[in-house]
Amino acid sequence: MKRSLKAADAISAVVPEKATATEPLVQVIDLKKHFETENGLLKAVDGVSFHIDRGETLGLVGESGCGKTTVGRTITRLYEPTAGSMIFDGTDVFKISESNLGPFRSKVQMIFQDPYASLNPRMTVGDIIGEPIDIHKLAHGQGRANRIYELLDLVGLNKEHANRYPHEFSGGQRQRVGVARALAVNPSFIICDEPISALDVSIQAQVVNMLEDLQEKFGLTYLFIAHDLSMVKHISNRVAVMYLGKIVETAYSNELYDYPIHPYTKALLSAIPIPDPVVERERTRIILEGDVPSPINPPRGCRFSSRCSEVMDICREEEPELRDVGGKHQVACHRAWA
Repeated sequence: MKRSLKAADAISAVVPEKATATEPLVQVIDLKKHFETENGLLKAVDGVSFHIDRGETLGLVGESGCGKTTVGRTITRLYEPTAGSMIFDGTDVFKISESNLGPFRSKVQMIFQDPYASLNPRMTVGDIIGEPIDIHKLAHGQGRANRIYELLDLVGLNKEHANRYPHEFSGGQRQRVGVARALAVNPSFIICDEPISALDVSIQAQVVNMLEDLQEKFGLTYLFIAHDLSMVKHISNRVAVMYLGKIVETAYSNELYDYPIHPYTKALLSAIPIPDPVVERERTRIILEGDVPSPINPPRGCRFSSRCSEVMDICREEEPELRDVGGKHQVACHRAWA
């Protein structure tokens, strides 16, 4: 039975790993997304590969600007990819023409970071939730209305809320509307793009618990993009760490948090607050020096070499590959193989 996350637990919660099927629902292979700018080619995502099993949650973490959101928007075809493949349920989505993406879009939905900017202020909540139902022609008339009421109930809102506008809700309630809209077309895969970062801690816990309950009820698969490493540990089966457009480490949640290998992962985890003043005062924080390099002109070799305290000569010359160190724990670091 899944343990409910309370506000007081939000920093230190841990749950057992969830069971997943053997065949991945999502396989991303060498994904690249580059943007042309006045100063050159911005390599926002530059060769990212990962998979997500059916019913699993993959957490994607990293500093702002590392490319997490770009990954989410590219695999949903909100951005057109520069290169790579996205295999969803056996089909390469990047090879489907824009006019034939309807069936894919009904199976893959997105929950956006800003629960206000992502909702049309001129539409009622009922129309916001009903819009994808109309686009995919899933119901009409009373059937449509009943579906909207059902979705509101699923996310903890009332039938009467259908006639209200987004500005009449709190941030947490608006995010619940965003979740209801994502569920409207019965998706199997949802990209959660920092869905709790704009919410208070107590509300974050409520939204995360709701997402877990919905996943258990409908067998959903999540890509959970976030800054909050403690919350990612709670909700994710596996975690992938991104730095400057690359994945530098990936492992099962408990494995990554207990035995990080990459220096960047160690630095990120050392920044997580511990709700014990004695332990917090005595532990060592890893402070990264320098700024994140520009994705227009990334360092030669390992992209983390300019900020790494464990850097070696080879790090500045050769880019490390993401290699398996056992137990589905992968890391891209020359030091790990030295």
